[in-house]
Amino acid sequence: MSEKKVSLLEGFKAFLMRGNVIDLAVAVVIGAAFTNIVNAVVKGIINPLVGAFGTQDLDNYSSCLQGPCTTDPKTGKMDGIEILWGSVLSATLSFLITAAVVYFLMVLPMAKYLARRAAAQAAKEGVQETIEVSELEVLKEIRDELVAQRTGGAPGPDSGEGPGGAGGSAAGPREDR
Repeated sequence: MSEKKVSLLEGFKAFLMRGNVIDLAVAVVIGAAFTNIVNAVVKGIINPLVGAFGTQDLDNYSSCLQGPCTTDPKTGKMDGIEILWGSVLSATLSFLITAAVVYFLMVLPMAKYLARRAAAQAAKEGVQETIEVSELEVLKEIRDELVAQRTGGAPGPDSGEGPGGAGGSAAGPREDR
């Protein structure tokens, strides 16, 4: 039974030490701090700008759906159905600002970086492929020269006479014996 506890703890430790779990934890912490910044921008800059056309706070914008929206001063109870669309507008602005900053400052630069990295990798692979092809061509020319020296003639590059062909086999008879 103690073996299961040890293996469970080891498995949990391995899970926590995995790179993507730690990355996710860092992202959540940074996201929470970033949310505070965005909320401060919305409440300190956006709301007063919108408030220049009405109230100073978007949370004060509301409409009454049914009946007169009055609050009883004694009980604090609201008569009628009040729709607080200013709060929704404020949250929507916060979301849009957050999404724009994340996209333009994080996603877009990372996508450009990854595209440049992929292009460099593709170019590197293309150069490697060119080197391999040119090495193959050089080896074919060397083979053809060796065959030509052995047979005394010059076979064409596609004559079929090569190391395994009729003109010069490595295992065939040699002229210098």
